[in-house]
Amino acid sequence: MFAGGTAGNEQLTAATGIVLLVLLAALGVSILRIGALLNEHMFLGMLLIGPVALKLASTGYRFARYYTASPRYRAKGPPPTAMRLMAPIVVISTVVVFASGVALLFVGPGSRATLLPVHKISFIIWLVFTGLHVLAHLGDLVGATRRDRSPERPWDDRGAGRGARALSLAGALVGGLVLALLVESQFGAWAHVHRHLH
Repeated sequence: MFAGGTAGNEQLTAATGIVLLVLLAALGVSILRIGALLNEHMFLGMLLIGPVALKLASTGYRFARYYTASPRYRAKGPPPTAMRLMAPIVVISTVVVFASGVALLFVGPGSRATLLPVHKISFIIWLVFTGLHVLAHLGDLVGATRRDRSPERPWDDRGAGRGARALSLAGALVGGLVLALLVESQFGAWAHVHRHLH
């Protein structure tokens, strides 16, 4: 993606994954202290939309290129079978957990009875399968970001597109930040309800 052959796609996916790990760790802290950090939880949730969308795009691009018989992606080969089997669950649960979170934010506290269970259940499913996905790829993350220094391989463009990949990741982060800032005014209703419930 954005040049660099499959190594370029791996680098973008890995770099985005590292950023997501950091942001998700912060989100996890906000979940553990949701009472005191509800605003931070909502802000981080919106901020994450940009990097999550980029991660889905980079992995979806690899999928599309492989199954449309791109020579480089065919030479690289498919992901391990277990990863391919988990991928639909990871993607669907990711979409549902973020979509339900956004819907909760905009529909407001009156939607708790219907949307909150969807958000919580999809989060549990997402956490389990994404956790397995991360553990399976943990060893590859650092190595993938260093592929520019590796010897030439048949499917590599040897670091081409590095600037575009950095720009796309920065753009995803800025886009998520702008989105979070734009909807911050919606946080008030939830904070108000939470104060009255505690």
